[in-house]
Amino acid sequence: MIASKKIERLPDSAARLTVTVGAREGRAEYDALLAEYAKKARIDGFRKGKVPVNVLERKFGEEMRVEAMGRILEKGVEEALKDEALVPLAYSSPALEGEPRFELDQDFTYSVTYDVFPEVKPGDWKGIEIEIPQAAVTKADEDRELQEIRERNAVVVDKDSTAAVAKGDIITVDYRELAQDGSVLPGTERQDFVFEVGTGYNLFKFDDDVIGMKKGDEKTLEKTYPADFENKDLAGTTRKISVTVKQIKVKKLPDLDDELAQDVSEKFKTLDDLKADIRRNLERRLETRLRQLKEKAVVDALLERSEVELPKSMVDAELAMRWRNFVQQTTGGDENQMARLLSMTGRTAQSIIDEWRPSAEKAIRTRLILEKLTEEGKYEATEEDQEREYAKMAEESSLSVDEVKAEYKKHDALEYLKDRIREDKLMDAILAEAKVKKGKKTAFVDLFKESE
Repeated sequence: MIASKKIERLPDSAARLTVTVGAREGRAEYDALLAEYAKKARIDGFRKGKVPVNVLERKFGEEMRVEAMGRILEKGVEEALKDEALVPLAYSSPALEGEPRFELDQDFTYSVTYDVFPEVKPGDWKGIEIEIPQAAVTKADEDRELQEIRERNAVVVDKDSTAAVAKGDIITVDYRELAQDGSVLPGTERQDFVFEVGTGYNLFKFDDDVIGMKKGDEKTLEKTYPADFENKDLAGTTRKISVTVKQIKVKKLPDLDDELAQDVSEKFKTLDDLKADIRRNLERRLETRLRQLKEKAVVDALLERSEVELPKSMVDAELAMRWRNFVQQTTGGDENQMARLLSMTGRTAQSIIDEWRPSAEKAIRTRLILEKLTEEGKYEATEEDQEREYAKMAEESSLSVDEVKAEYKKHDALEYLKDRIREDKLMDAILAEAKVKKGKKTAFVDLFKESE
């Protein structure tokens, strides 16, 4: 159909296709459409299929010309892009430039623009300089883990009837908001409300106010909330709240002994077994976290050295996927419920998506650069590599190797595993060439704060 074509790359990973369709081909497309109209047209005074051409053109001429142009545009683009490298992205439809007019018996030239897969030019990764904090697992870290295990295995018991509320106690209260005259404001009464003192898990944040109260005590509080208080309904207001303590319980922690270790898991016989396992897990977490920090530093350096022009449609597609996942996780996919939640917080979907855009752009650039480097390095994920990963995941979980394999098969995630193995090999190569400087000494817990 086409007489000539020209494809040129534009900025921001776009392309322009200019097509010329010859006059004869254009006339043929129009005549084919005219024949279709002749078969189905119904016009008073003529039998179906017997309407003269001049009558058809007088009645439907402009409509047929526009429809013929649409067919020519579609077929021309399809033919022109066949076997070409610069094809539109799946989520980027070609857009017609200007308002070209198709005239019979004349060559028809038009242009369309569309987004294409971006050119990725990774920077040189050899000798990248990165700085990583120094950290080690200490006895304090082990003790903290042991304390958390004790907390998880604690039992809740009644506190002595004469004892006062203290931080960490689990209390049951009735509370209500009062008007200035002391009457109860309708709809504000809560009965048998349970929370742990010090967590802030109560509407009016009266944790500090109930400390020292005893079972059966009632107190009227007057609390003033700052203008930037997290609850917008309370921010900048003063409220009167009546609180009655009905029950005080305390967590009773188990002793640090062999019995606790055995309660945690049947694989532990003694407390020392549990401590050794805690140490191994902390060391593994530290190793993993330091690796993450190294990879992040390497990626940041690569982003600065590399060139990638992202098409807007690619970023928009990533953001649309993130939004769908967000709605699914937040409301189970209920868009109406999501809209109600947004209205309560004064947010809009677009404002959230706009906040996400920089991180989405960074994620796409990172993915494209690493994919390009992995391809250039010809890294492979062998059967042996996959088996090693399965064994590692089984060791870090309560699953067997066969169960891990079954999970990957169930979720059709084998290609994801292979991609991760190839990327790990790339990172191994980059880190082997990197110049790693020792950063400041950092506590184990602080090492994880950035990822929380």
